[in-house]
Amino acid sequence: MSVLYFFDLFGTFAFAVSGALLGVKKDMDIYGMFVLAISVGVGGGTMRDMMLGRTPPFVLTDINYMLVIAAATLLVFFLNSIMEKSISMKTLNIADAVGLGVFTSIGANVALSCHVEWYGIIFFGVMTATAGGMIRDTLAGEVPFVLKKEVYASASIIGGIIFIILYKTGVGLNMNILITSVIVTLIRILAIYKDWHLPHFKGAGK
Repeated sequence: MSVLYFFDLFGTFAFAVSGALLGVKKDMDIYGMFVLAISVGVGGGTMRDMMLGRTPPFVLTDINYMLVIAAATLLVFFLNSIMEKSISMKTLNIADAVGLGVFTSIGANVALSCHVEWYGIIFFGVMTATAGGMIRDTLAGEVPFVLKKEVYASASIIGGIIFIILYKTGVGLNMNILITSVIVTLIRILAIYKDWHLPHFKGAGK
């Protein structure tokens, strides 16, 4: 197993955990948890591959992604049963932040391999990292993080820029992905705990 492949599966697992955890918060059964885990685990990457002409999408040619998602769902389901629904929003946010970081760098690398321009690398990094979460949140009846005042997509954009800079300066791919993933994850976690927000319109009643 290559380091890059490991990162991809790890990101899928982290995002799938966040999807399954949201299913718990919404009082869904194990099937609902699995649907949310799939949507966030492979949704963004599937949309990316379709737009880049990489067909069939990766999830339909490598069963390991579905196995990882199933394992994440079962892990959350059984741990949650043992812990009597004591899984906190903090756990969900951390899992989501890890997935955001890893998928930003993975998406940027896939775009790079398809020879898109620098802004395309950033775009597909953000898409890979956030589109699945938008699907997950919509299915769960939530306003997606990326559409709120949260430092979320902006963290992914920063990650895309860092990925390009590291690539241009000759940093190896594995190290580039590691550094980019860690920085994006840390930005997102700090934003949560430091209550960082983007400027937003304060309408009536706000």
